[in-house]
Amino acid sequence: MKKEKNAGLITFALSWVGRKNLKALKKAAKNCENATATTLRGILTYAKDSEWGKAHHFADILTAQTDEELFAKWQANVPPQTYEDLRPFVDRQKNGEENILFPGKPMMYATTSGTTSAPKWIPISTEYYQRFSAISRLWLYSFIMQRPKVFWGIVLSIVGKDVETHAPDGTPCGSISGVTQRDCPEFIKGLYSAPSAVFYISDYAARNYALMRTGIEQNVTLFITANPSTVIELQRTVDEHLDEMIKDIENGTLSDKFTIGEEQRKALCAKYKPNPARAAELRALKEKYGRILPKHYWPDFQIINTWKCGNTHVYIEKIKDWFPENVCSPEFGYFASECRVGLVMNGGSDTVLFPHMHYFEFVDADDMDNPNPKFLQIHELKKGKKYLIYITTYSGIYRYNMNDMIEVTDFYGTIPAIQFLQKVNGIISMTGEKVSEGQFITAVKQAEEQTGQKTRFYVGFADVQESRYHYYIDFADEATTQEQADAFAKVVDEKLKKLNVEYEAKRDSFRVKDQACHILKANAFEEFKKESIAKGMARDGQFKMNLLMQDEKRHAMFKELVK
Repeated sequence: MKKEKNAGLITFALSWVGRKNLKALKKAAKNCENATATTLRGILTYAKDSEWGKAHHFADILTAQTDEELFAKWQANVPPQTYEDLRPFVDRQKNGEENILFPGKPMMYATTSGTTSAPKWIPISTEYYQRFSAISRLWLYSFIMQRPKVFWGIVLSIVGKDVETHAPDGTPCGSISGVTQRDCPEFIKGLYSAPSAVFYISDYAARNYALMRTGIEQNVTLFITANPSTVIELQRTVDEHLDEMIKDIENGTLSDKFTIGEEQRKALCAKYKPNPARAAELRALKEKYGRILPKHYWPDFQIINTWKCGNTHVYIEKIKDWFPENVCSPEFGYFASECRVGLVMNGGSDTVLFPHMHYFEFVDADDMDNPNPKFLQIHELKKGKKYLIYITTYSGIYRYNMNDMIEVTDFYGTIPAIQFLQKVNGIISMTGEKVSEGQFITAVKQAEEQTGQKTRFYVGFADVQESRYHYYIDFADEATTQEQADAFAKVVDEKLKKLNVEYEAKRDSFRVKDQACHILKANAFEEFKKESIAKGMARDGQFKMNLLMQDEKRHAMFKELVK
């Protein structure tokens, strides 16, 4: 009875704050044009006295008498931005300067991979964080709307470290989702399966063991992770170490077979007590089923929230039978370090943009190569059309090109609901690693310098079925052995890890598998070019190709060109 009472109180509290934020969304949905103009005015007012705001005439833009004039003055005074345009201003903030992109200083930074060798530090202002937190509260409420008893059990939520490093001025840098979990009310913290210390375990195999040794003992009803590949890795951990987990659960311990820091081990062990009854249940399940899955060890499971769009469908296919038949599986939605643009609502698969939280602009995908494209407002979008998305937030991100192509798939009132289609401009992301062609080229050059091995031609392919990168290389030394080629590819991999923090994380957590290297026969590129032109895939006078691709047709052609 006490357990049900506590669950009811938690559900009531989450519903109360969630309904408040749902009401705000529904109000915006009645007139998204008005909502987006109000948001833009709010951002301009907030940042008009910053150095960036003064340089771009925010105060003058605010004198606009109509929404149309406001949008026109905004576009006339503020050019579209990439992160490299903003980087000098962010660097000044990191070194302690105030009032640069917005008033004061960031409360934190979030890091993500850039298209150059340097990662992007995304400033997070207190104003933005308040809006991010409001979205998070509505997100939790959306689960209750789908499954009223979803919070009657335990939540297994995969987040990043709340503090990973610090800027030169001491400002913390970490995961905004980790910070949100850290700062949530105590009664919410009690829902989480493991303490945040688990995400500070540096060895991913050890971290996965700690997560599942803790989680498999509990009655988990909600599993949140952006990448479905994480689900596969955690289940693999159960497959390989179930007996060790059962022994730990029986004794209230944490195996010393895994490298876990003293501080993290202490925080985890504080949760454990000998639980022979649960250990016996798990042994019985193993004897009955052999391989036990979430539907066996979490029979009350309600919701799994993860990405299902784009490349991730491959992983979804692998896990679709792992959970109870009645499981609810909402799409995680379009979400980036730069901005949580909105939420998937009503159990659908489309992300409803939040024009009352952030300001959005769009370029028709058919107009993307135009040096002076027409920028569209949110109320001008059409269902079935594809667009490039630009964002402006309360964190000093202004007219920022997300380098993402989206499609309008539905409407929530007047607000467009979208699906992410792909990265543009040569960025590959099988499971969130976001490797750019430039990073791959740099890594190969650095590998040549380190090893002394020279290449005549190379190309990389992402294989989402295998979650692996395949390198096809024509080495200058035709006597290069497979062993030497594999060693070269390993150096490329290590260089990529240093160039791209997200690639490093996905490799270290086994979501991206070891690379495979294939030695091309001499003149392979010429043969590929000839065949491409013959098949009508390219024109002779304009032949060009990317050196990093996710393209099954071209990948198959290179498989035929291996020695």
